[in-house]
Amino acid sequence: MKPPARLTLALPPLLLAVAATAIWTGGPGSSALKATRGERLAARAAPITTASCDPTASLRPAGSARVTPGSFMARIRARGYLIAGVDQSTYHFGFLNPLTGKIEGFDIDMVRAVAAAIFGNPGKIEFRAISDAQRIPDIQSGAVDIVAHTMTINCVRLQQVGFSTVYFAAGQRVLVESGSPARSINDLGGRKVCATVGSTSIANIAAAPSHPIPVAVPYWTDCLVLLQQGDVAAISTDDSILAGLAAQDPWTRIAGPRFSYEPYGLAISRQHPDFVRFVNAVLVRLRSDGQWAASYARWIGTPVPPPPPARYKD
Repeated sequence: MKPPARLTLALPPLLLAVAATAIWTGGPGSSALKATRGERLAARAAPITTASCDPTASLRPAGSARVTPGSFMARIRARGYLIAGVDQSTYHFGFLNPLTGKIEGFDIDMVRAVAAAIFGNPGKIEFRAISDAQRIPDIQSGAVDIVAHTMTINCVRLQQVGFSTVYFAAGQRVLVESGSPARSINDLGGRKVCATVGSTSIANIAAAPSHPIPVAVPYWTDCLVLLQQGDVAAISTDDSILAGLAAQDPWTRIAGPRFSYEPYGLAISRQHPDFVRFVNAVLVRLRSDGQWAASYARWIGTPVPPPPPARYKD
């Protein structure tokens, strides 16, 4: 039998504490805001390539990352800070570090590089911590300039928002308790499997041939609590996110092969293609100058693979 104290690492208890927190802001011009938009279930298919849509192809950079007069980047510079929608409870990618009081992670490094390219200062950001379901509405409404939030690019989402080139490639697997007999999603037929509202993961669970029962919650740490309480049999999402959850609970394990492809992109309004091209130019530099590799080693570990290659459309 497991001891009752499940979370033994320094960071995870606070990550659980912030799971239900709607907003954390920091940086120039920031203020404490509380998200009130209702969560909506937006089940989306896994990335597909059709004759008219290659989800991994983004707008080609127009040279180096330069802030040109009249551009959306110039408007951001005039404001004085970049507004970024991020996660605050996904360990390794976007989480509130209790030791520093700052949001940190691989996704955060990506958006800091964008701020550095606009201002010459990576700290000129107002972070707005949002749920998976808020990502697209907040981009469309202009509440944020960019979203860096383990967000899968797919053809359905490309009809709603723009995306950068792929900066990280993940795949969906399952997280179960160590003593579970389940070895993959195929063993979870008729069992409750947790994912977040607005994620591609919830749709992939529903579409699994074994017919697991999807359970949707706002945050991934909510899923971890449900698993610990025995209310669900598993959590299923990108292996990158599951690795962070597993690091918070040593009595869990990641099981099974990947059963989807989840390419992450930085989401930007379709009204600002110049900003998409600018961000893609920033990513070109990160891939080539070692910054991407250094961030990967810091947050995800070694060995460090090559970064996902950029694919472009004009």
